Amino acid sequence: MSVSIQHGTSGGSADNLSRALRRLQEASDSAEKEAFASRALYAIARLLDTQEAGTLLAATGAASDYDVLLQALEHPAALRMLDAGPLAKAKLRGLRYRELLMNAEGGTYSSQEAADVLGLTRQAVDKRRRSGRLIGLSTGRRGYAYPAWQFDQQHGTVPGLEAVLADLQAHDPWMQLSFMVNPTPYLADRTPLDVLRAGEVEAVRRTAQAFGEQGAA
Repeated sequence: MSVSIQHGTSGGSADNLSRALRRLQEASDSAEKEAFASRALYAIARLLDTQEAGTLLAATGAASDYDVLLQALEHPAALRMLDAGPLAKAKLRGLRYRELLMNAEGGTYSSQEAADVLGLTRQAVDKRRRSGRLIGLSTGRRGYAYPAWQFDQQHGTVPGLEAVLADLQAHDPWMQLSFMVNPTPYLADRTPLDVLRAGEVEAVRRTAQAFGEQGAA
């Protein structure tokens, strides 16, 4: 659910909370969802009990509702409450890193938006994803999110992308995405995406092949 937090009067905050709870009720349309929602609400109540007002206020200024939770959970008091062992911080860092990846280079397109850009049907876009010609990130029942940087108005997709993805087939879509948008010393500290945009397809392919061999090992 998405809840816009408004700072100011307590009345406005109460209205936001009411809308959020109504949205939660609407979304909890099965026994499984109700069970999840109940446990999640208990967890949020425990967060409210353990966090200082200043920490919570700072978290509500996050860019997205998802990030509000991440920021609150990263606080030491919340980590102790999680009681998830030494891996708790690493898990949270992994979640934040995935969010950063999805927002990199213009964010993501829905399946329909990707289809519109390519002039294809959603089924054809899905076929490209399944054949490894596009990066698609699973979003559960909502389908897939497609990193926007893959698409090029003139060529459909960035020239050379499909060849590079074929070299990265040993890796899952998240690793492929990470490879494309992070600088690497093998390309003079440029990102493979920037090098690909510059037309240096073979340089990116060589780097991708070495990266792919690591995944196959």
